[in-house]
Amino acid sequence: MSQARHHDGDHAPMRQFRNRVAGVRASVHRRAAGQLAAGMSVLPVVVVAVVVMADIAGGAGMIWLPLLAAGPALAAATNGPRGVLGVGLLAAGMGAVLGTGRGVPSHELAAVLSAVLAVTAASGLASVLRDRRERVLAAVRSVAEAAQHALLQPVPETVGPFRVAVRYSAAAAEARIGGDLYALVPTPHGIRLIVGDVRGKGLPAVGTAALVLGVFREAACDEPDLLAVVGRIERSLARNLGPDDFVTAVVAGYSLSGHLEVVNCGHAPPLLISASGDVVAVEPTHPSPPLGLRALSGQAPRLQRLSFDVGDQLLLYTDGVTEARDHEREFYPLADGVARHVCGDPARTLTALHDELLAHVGGRLHDDAALLLIRKQSEDGPAAVASPSGASAHQEPRLIS
Repeated sequence: MSQARHHDGDHAPMRQFRNRVAGVRASVHRRAAGQLAAGMSVLPVVVVAVVVMADIAGGAGMIWLPLLAAGPALAAATNGPRGVLGVGLLAAGMGAVLGTGRGVPSHELAAVLSAVLAVTAASGLASVLRDRRERVLAAVRSVAEAAQHALLQPVPETVGPFRVAVRYSAAAAEARIGGDLYALVPTPHGIRLIVGDVRGKGLPAVGTAALVLGVFREAACDEPDLLAVVGRIERSLARNLGPDDFVTAVVAGYSLSGHLEVVNCGHAPPLLISASGDVVAVEPTHPSPPLGLRALSGQAPRLQRLSFDVGDQLLLYTDGVTEARDHEREFYPLADGVARHVCGDPARTLTALHDELLAHVGGRLHDDAALLLIRKQSEDGPAAVASPSGASAHQEPRLIS
């Protein structure tokens, strides 16, 4: 008796091991079944169910059974390979049951089931290829996002005496970056910023934007004069751009003397927003050619100096904003939009403008669009801004020189 108990005890670890193996296998099978079921979206299964019900109601199996192949075919567009396989097996199983129950000739039933399985195999291959393309696209998007952060570096919310906000939208949503550019750099000579638009689209425009921003960031720190910064960019573009390429841009700076300096090189005029909410377009007193075209025009850029007090704001933007059209081909009225939405928080102002812009065009922009807004605040914190309800867009900027 003791020998029997001892013998049984010797086999206890083996039984425990077998039980564990069986449990692991059952767990794997349950997990695989769960993944297979999770991979099947509702719509392909609904299609199979509709075909089955139509066959039951119609009573003529060979009229409806071939339509079971629509289930796995549809699953290829919405499911992964496991989901396609699950829908295909479901369709084949239901076809076999219905065909056998209705006495469908074996050769005809075999043809139907073969068609369903062939469509399942082809759909599974299509799903694998789709998943691979989606992974490649995701990788491309991640690279594009990294390139965007390297090219259009994040702008801090507070720089010196300013609060800053930026909104950028590329027309090609998958690309994330385009030909519009912006930068804000604190330098020993004051705060300097640029907003520009490269002629053209695609990778050449992105390369030109990277060139302009690289030269600007270096020159902004080296050159005490804002016109010298613009000259550095002009010389670099003259060496690297083709004869038909150019960049429109506004280069601005808040000098140590407390004045706002603006150089407009063929770009849309910035909007100066006073503390009381008045919106004024800063038209250039002496229009200058776009960057890269000075040699053709022979005109040199000119510097404008404006007073910029606590509570004042400056909005720089690209033509993707002002040339955005609605379904009636009407341009977006940016100055009116600013007058409606301006407040003491630049980020909230740009969020409201951007949302209104997207609503104006129906949800998607057809050109790159950039908005950069700075607001001067007191050293102790943001100053109060009057309600924009009485805002006006018809006053003149406070031009110093």
